[in-house]
Amino acid sequence: MANEIFDDVFDALEDDPVRRKNLKLRSQLMSEINAKINEGRQTQKELSLILETTQPRVSALRKGKINGFRLDMLFDFSVRLGLDLSLSKVA
Repeated sequence: MANEIFDDVFDALEDDPVRRKNLKLRSQLMSEINAKINEGRQTQKELSLILETTQPRVSALRKGKINGFRLDMLFDFSVRLGLDLSLSKVA
C-alpha cells in the first residue's frame, strides 16, 4: 500500500470537496474564536453567557471539538465576541 501525500490534513480527512471546505472554514473560525477568548480572563461560565450557549459547549469549543459546531453557530459566536468577520470570494 503506497502512502498518499495530501496538501493538508483536511484533504486526508474528507473526500467530499464541499464538506472539506466547510471543515476548513470551521477550523479557521474556531481558531479565531479561541484566540479572542485567550485575550481575556473570562471563566467558561462567563463565556457561556456571552456566547449564549452552555458551559459544556464552551468547554468543547476550547478543546477544538470541531464536529460539535456548525458554521453558522461559530459565526454567531464570533460576532458575540466582537470579531469583525467577512466572507470574500477567492478565485
